[in-house]
Amino acid sequence: MKRPRRVNRLSSIIWAATAGWVATIPMRPALPRLLCCWLFALAALTFASGPLAAAERAKLPGGVRRVVFVGDSITYGGNYVSAFAGYFATRYPDLSLEIINVGLSSETVSGLSEDGHAGGKFPRPDLHERLGRVLAQTKPDLVFACYGMNDGIYLPFADERLQKFKDGIAWLHDQVVASGARIIHVTPPVYDDARGGRPPGYGAVLGRYAAWLVSQRKDARWSVVDVHTPMQRALERGRARDPEFYLSKDGVHPGEAGHWIMAQEILRHLGARDVSGAQSATDMVKDFPYGPKVLALVAQRHLLMRDAWLTATGHTRPGVKAGLPLATARAQAAAIDDQLTLMR
Repeated sequence: MKRPRRVNRLSSIIWAATAGWVATIPMRPALPRLLCCWLFALAALTFASGPLAAAERAKLPGGVRRVVFVGDSITYGGNYVSAFAGYFATRYPDLSLEIINVGLSSETVSGLSEDGHAGGKFPRPDLHERLGRVLAQTKPDLVFACYGMNDGIYLPFADERLQKFKDGIAWLHDQVVASGARIIHVTPPVYDDARGGRPPGYGAVLGRYAAWLVSQRKDARWSVVDVHTPMQRALERGRARDPEFYLSKDGVHPGEAGHWIMAQEILRHLGARDVSGAQSATDMVKDFPYGPKVLALVAQRHLLMRDAWLTATGHTRPGVKAGLPLATARAQAAAIDDQLTLMR
C-alpha cells in the first residue's frame, strides 16, 4: 500500500507544478489554458495508474510457474479454470505460467461410491488411486483442489461420510505438501435441491462440508477459497427474482455464471480487485487488446492439454475422451502459444 500512496503524492506534485507553469502561458481566452491544465493532470494520473492497476491484480505466490487443478466433473468441465488462465494471459502476458487441469468426472477424495453408481457400470474413481502419478508427472508448484460435490454420495448427512471427506482432504493436503508444492483448497460448489432430481437436503449437506473446509483456515492454517457461500447467495437472490432461476441446470454442474463465480472468488483470494465488477469471463478481458480472442485460445489450449494429461497420468474412469500423446499435444499447444504471442 505504500507505493500507491507515494504515487498519489507524486501525481499531486506534478499537477501543482504543471498547473502553475501553464498559468504563465499567455493564452487567451482562458479555456485553452484550462484545457492544458487538465491534459497535464491527465498525464499525471496516467503515470499513477500503472502501479495502482498492478496493485489491484491477482498475484501467485513467489516461484509459482506451474499450477495444477484437481477435482471432479466440475473441474473437468473447467470453465472456471479457463477463466483463471485467461486472467493471467491478459494481465501477465509475459509470465511463463503453465496451467494444467486434471479434473476427473465422478471422482471423490473420500473413496466412497454409492451402490449402483452409473447404473452399476463402475464405482466412482478415487483420487487416492492416481494422485501420486499426477504429482510426479505434472510437478506442480501450486495445486488447487475442489472436491465435495460427489463425496456425500447424494445421500442425507452422516457423520461417517463427512469424516471420510475430512480424512481424504487431509491426506490430499499432506501429499501435495510432501511433493514440495503449495495447495489451495476450494469448497464444493452449491448443490441445487430444486433441480438435482434427488430428495431435498443434499444442498445442506454440502453446506456442512464447505463450512468444515472453511474452518480449516483457522484450525489448520490452510489456504481455502470459499466458492460455496457466494454461489448460494447468488442462487437465492436469483430465485427470489425468478422462481425458475438456476446456476446449474441439473443441480450439480454449474453453467457459465456459476463457473464465473468460482473463478472470481479464486482470483479474489489471490488479491484481485480488478474482477469485482465483471459479470463474466468475457467481461473480465474486454478492456485488453484481443481480450475475447485470447480467452478463446486459452480455453482451446486448456481442453487440448487437459485430455492429454489425463491420458498420460492415467485413471480408472471409463468413457473419458482419450487425449493426444503429450509430445503431440505440446506441439499443438505451442502453436496456440505462438498466436497468443502475436497478440501481446
